Amino acid sequence: MNDPPAEAAMSDDHVVEDQSTVFAFLADPATHGGEAPVTRIDTHGAAVFLAGDHAFKVKRAVDFPFMDFSTLEKRRAACEGEIAINRPNAPDLYLDALPVTESDGHLAIGGNGRVIEWLVHMRRFDEAQTLDRLAEAGPFDLATLSDLASAVAQAHRRAPAMPDGFDAFAALAEIAADNIASFSAAPDLFPPAEVEALTAATLTALSTYRPLLQRREESGFVRHCHGDLHLRNIALIEGRPVLFDAIEFNPQLATCDLLYDLAFLLMDLWQRERHADANLVLNRYLWAMDDEAHYEGLAALPLFISLRAGIRAKVGVPTLAHLTGESRADAEGKVRAYFDAARAFLTPVPPVLVAVGGLSGTGKSRLGARLAPTLGRAPGAVVLRSDVERKLINGVGEMERLPPSAYGPGSADAVYARLRHRARIALDAGAAVVVDAVHARAQERKAIEDIAETRPFLGLWLTAAIETLKARVAARSNDASDATPDVITEQMTYDLGPMTWQEIDVSRDSEAAEAVVTSWQKTIRKE
Repeated sequence: MNDPPAEAAMSDDHVVEDQSTVFAFLADPATHGGEAPVTRIDTHGAAVFLAGDHAFKVKRAVDFPFMDFSTLEKRRAACEGEIAINRPNAPDLYLDALPVTESDGHLAIGGNGRVIEWLVHMRRFDEAQTLDRLAEAGPFDLATLSDLASAVAQAHRRAPAMPDGFDAFAALAEIAADNIASFSAAPDLFPPAEVEALTAATLTALSTYRPLLQRREESGFVRHCHGDLHLRNIALIEGRPVLFDAIEFNPQLATCDLLYDLAFLLMDLWQRERHADANLVLNRYLWAMDDEAHYEGLAALPLFISLRAGIRAKVGVPTLAHLTGESRADAEGKVRAYFDAARAFLTPVPPVLVAVGGLSGTGKSRLGARLAPTLGRAPGAVVLRSDVERKLINGVGEMERLPPSAYGPGSADAVYARLRHRARIALDAGAAVVVDAVHARAQERKAIEDIAETRPFLGLWLTAAIETLKARVAARSNDASDATPDVITEQMTYDLGPMTWQEIDVSRDSEAAEAVVTSWQKTIRKE
């Protein structure tokens, strides 16, 4: 049986009932057929017993301001609530809420005796496959991140609507106030001047974005979400990300703006220095949701991410009292890092617009994906790709091939108009933007450049030998582009008109283009 981590110890002061008999019963291999040892995992709110292919979670009899499991009936409701809120996202994991019963001094899971406890019965999965552990090994692959963004988007679409009478903005403001109060109460860890600066930035953001947040609330973008959507609560099961362990004990904590729910995941990735992963998840989520309201909502994303980092800093403070020496120093460093991140996320970063043009096969999309995490504020630039937008317009999947009719007269104009419209919304929301499209006509290049208005703009025109382009296109797989070598032959006949964008030969790789962008960013930072 594993020793409980530090966060379990901090809950001892809040324990209101002795559950040791039930814990001993569930920790006994004989309870589960005696075939394998039982592993126990403790958190501040639960004790989980892993036995063979099964997992049994008992709510700890604790009474926190934010979590009350102080009575048997409350623990029953929490177990049933956990099944209800998690089963839609993980139907194969969450099996049932079961009683632990006692009869003639003998305990049983289920049974007809007196109910003395309730538990959540789950199907066990490989604990090494949670995304927090997998992140330690390196960046995730594109397929995993795409599936992750899709899983979050699907969860958000089916999330229950906000209950009547709930004030989402007031709830968000309360979270901010609680964060600040916690920081103010620990001046040795959080210097008062820095707390004051974070407070001012947070209050300014809340005031500035209150109308936006209330519009989103009225439009149905506040729902009963996961609420605790970080990497430790997502696992790869049969190769696909599965969301689990959503907040069930306090529906108000989980009822929030969809982008605030997503922000926890983005913050977690960013803080682990998985910047490209965080950026890709954001953009894949925006593509999956395909709603311009979320591009407008990006204005509040820095506030959302900051609050999530602040929560992580806040909840780490109580654990410090139980640590000494290097363990305490390491934990303090992590808490401080989250606090510093909460401040940094609210530091204004002017938006920029980068347009990447070139014939098919020049690597526009690859370059755009590499540039996006380095542009603007965390988690990087919004990427608008013509191939993806065309698929969205036609109502098909990203990898589904479109018929020639989808490329008929006027179709390109509609795609480019959509790119420009969404770019303008994202820029107005304060996000950097990368627009990835051929931009073969001079008027197309001029039109996207005009979107930048007074904001910094960089236009890149990528080039390569025709045989290189054809070979690249022919070798593509799992890509949104429908271009073929014949398309490139046709594109070579285009009259490009006057080229005012910076031309870069990418026959070998994109390093020269990336260097141009890096130099440009240094220049605009000095201005």
